[in-house]
Amino acid sequence: RNANELVDLIRTETTAHFQILVAAYPEVHPQAYNCGEDMKNFKRIGFAGAYASITQYFYNAEAYYNFIDLCEKYGIDIPIVPGIMPITQYSQLSRFSEMCGADIPRWLRKRLESYGDDRQSIQAFGLDVVTKLCQQLLDNGAPGLHFYTMNQSAPTLAIINQLQF
Repeated sequence: RNANELVDLIRTETTAHFQILVAAYPEVHPQAYNCGEDMKNFKRIGFAGAYASITQYFYNAEAYYNFIDLCEKYGIDIPIVPGIMPITQYSQLSRFSEMCGADIPRWLRKRLESYGDDRQSIQAFGLDVVTKLCQQLLDNGAPGLHFYTMNQSAPTLAIINQLQF
């Protein structure tokens, strides 16, 4: 019924044959009662044998850093890879974010709304914002980046090409 039970079953049946990556929610799982319950559940999943986790996408680096700090407090020490969603179209991003519980910070939402239907400006601005977010995360110790490409490789490649490694 729960992710920790699935991870435990896979570990029991296959020992260390698979590297199991699980979901993490730096802005709290949308079905969690509160942050504390969310962290307890995430700890159960990690202790069941998860190798690492990939976060839900986010646009606020502080949410990721706070989540990492909470994981340390809860004794969770698996790698936590930030999930990144390139910004290509505001209306689609807004709908998707509402469905999955990902926050679009007010400043970002207002700026994206100001472009209206100007998709080229949205993409240029989104490229700048997401590239800066990625660079900040990498510069501050993120173990890597996971891109939610939504079957569009060009925005992800543009971000990668702008990063300073």
